Amino acid sequence: MSTSPGTCVEPLSLGPTGPFPDVPLRAPLERRWLHYAFLSRDSGQSVIANLSALGPDGDGHAPHRTTILLVHDREHGWHSSQFNADRPDHPWSSFRSPHAIGVAGDFDVAARTGVPAVKLRLRRTGRPCTSQSAAFGGGEHLRWQSEPGVLASGLVRLPGIERDVELLGYHERVRGRWSWPALGGWVFGFVNDPVGRSDEPPPTAVVFTLIQSRDPRAAASGSVMLWRRGRLVRHFPRRAFQVAVHDVLDRDQVVLVPPLARALGTAPAASVPRRLLITARSGSDRLLLDFRGSTAARIANPCETGLPAFSVHETLGACHVEGVVAGRRLDFQAPGIVEFAGGTGDADDH
Repeated sequence: MSTSPGTCVEPLSLGPTGPFPDVPLRAPLERRWLHYAFLSRDSGQSVIANLSALGPDGDGHAPHRTTILLVHDREHGWHSSQFNADRPDHPWSSFRSPHAIGVAGDFDVAARTGVPAVKLRLRRTGRPCTSQSAAFGGGEHLRWQSEPGVLASGLVRLPGIERDVELLGYHERVRGRWSWPALGGWVFGFVNDPVGRSDEPPPTAVVFTLIQSRDPRAAASGSVMLWRRGRLVRHFPRRAFQVAVHDVLDRDQVVLVPPLARALGTAPAASVPRRLLITARSGSDRLLLDFRGSTAARIANPCETGLPAFSVHETLGACHVEGVVAGRRLDFQAPGIVEFAGGTGDADDH
């Protein structure tokens, strides 16, 4: 196509402009969510938000939308909204197109009571991984895409407290169709190396995922991924890494959320691992992640196909990362977040 000098050409858009396809949810177990998780570089504050949609109950019904906001403060502990937090109609997402690196956008989420609340400006500094997927059960599936190195600045509000914050974190999008018992559970986490300028991508970032579907057991899938200055440089597939856990968090360090869950007699969940070790190796590349949890918030998600809640334990702690990738050695320690999820099946599910 040729244009005359001075002609303004509109950018060509390929695919949907939003973070998800431009088609409505139709089946009751179809799901979509946007996940956000941030930590201050000194671990003083942590912010976690999940904005989700579940398919309608039937023809003529609207999808179910839920939003939950969690804030952890070193001095004041965990604070959580219910599942009905106020959220923007079009929340910031680096998966919207077009979306240039370095362009900030608003992200305001608040409990209906006013606290906790966040009023943040979010900005991507790198690129996401390719989309990944897991198939399990009777034709059920889950797809996800991850992006570390997201910067957040703004205000965090707790009861009687307001804090200006500078945060470093992670964003992902998830969609698919599944029931919680068929999914089984997952172990997921991320860590950004906080060294360097606060307006640049972290020098190193790691994201890992392990999907532990119940049927078939052989369908377990996952990955360990390494970014350098915003670029994905190494992907270890499931067959190239091992996972081990040791010890458990004291139950006094695990807080049940949202607040309403404590009033509904929610049954106890399995213990939360205190230490997580992941070793990845492929060719001459190797990576070791040693995460030691200190506190966790247990999000009790209702299960659409049974009574036991599906629990997502948002676990905060310190992570030591060591290894050699592409001939370059890395060794750093930084705050991280790990999710241990499960609980709709056997008592030993995590």
